[in-house]
Amino acid sequence: MIYDIRHLTAYAYSRPVPFARCILRVLPRDGVGQRVLTSQLSVTPRGAERRDGVCFFGNRTTTLTIAKPHRELKIEMTSRVEVTRAVAPFPALTRGWEEVAELALQAQSLSPDSPAQYLYPSRLAPTVPEITGYARKSFAAKRPVFEAASELMARIRKEFVYDPEATEVSTPIREAFSARHGVCQDFAHIMIAGLRGLGLPAAYVSGYLRTIPPAGQPRLEGADATHAWIMLWCGPETGWIGLDPTNDLVVADDHIVTATGRDYADVSPLDGVLVGPGNQKLDVKVDVIPVIS
Repeated sequence: MIYDIRHLTAYAYSRPVPFARCILRVLPRDGVGQRVLTSQLSVTPRGAERRDGVCFFGNRTTTLTIAKPHRELKIEMTSRVEVTRAVAPFPALTRGWEEVAELALQAQSLSPDSPAQYLYPSRLAPTVPEITGYARKSFAAKRPVFEAASELMARIRKEFVYDPEATEVSTPIREAFSARHGVCQDFAHIMIAGLRGLGLPAAYVSGYLRTIPPAGQPRLEGADATHAWIMLWCGPETGWIGLDPTNDLVVADDHIVTATGRDYADVSPLDGVLVGPGNQKLDVKVDVIPVIS
């Protein structure tokens, strides 16, 4: 599947901002089953100092410095991406989850894709005993790790309500878990926290989701918007498998990866520093268009 993606982020400020420095993570990345054919990033105001790079986790980054007063900041990303991920059958007979947890602890590598990087609590996916207990209900003794995680994913999809008004980026996962309301970011963090609480390596993934609903069926949440899901390490033979708890899906050709990290803080599309008073208004528009299937 080949997709054309357009992601426009526009900030409007109530007063001129004399200086800004920010880091962008909006350009899709190459990876297993995904290849970036073309990509372009356009920034207004023009003349911003720009430095492109790659972070520790392999995500493409762009550092911008804008040293002249501006009332508006527009960032437009356009890309063409080829996705060729194999669809299941993923093996239900993966190793038992306790064995996977033990193998992860024995990992010798500290590379970005090593399970060792994703075993421990992070700032936005901390250990929460209630969440660990919730996850544990799916992990009976010696149950295959993929089978157990798939059940946990299905439970989150069934028992939590997708509600864009319920949370903000800064809402602690304990609150989202207690309310059983949130968005894809919350559901990904909750699933990651539960898995890590059991000693299983889980990573946070940001990107896009394209769906074509069956006739008479609702469109999946996250379509034509930025989206978030998780990756679970299922042992050395199987490796990493993507799971989307918002929609109860194993990740395949409908998911396009932008960035991977321990939690949202590692992959946020934009963060940085603005110097100046006043309020700001944010507008985001995303188009994900299949061009070749």
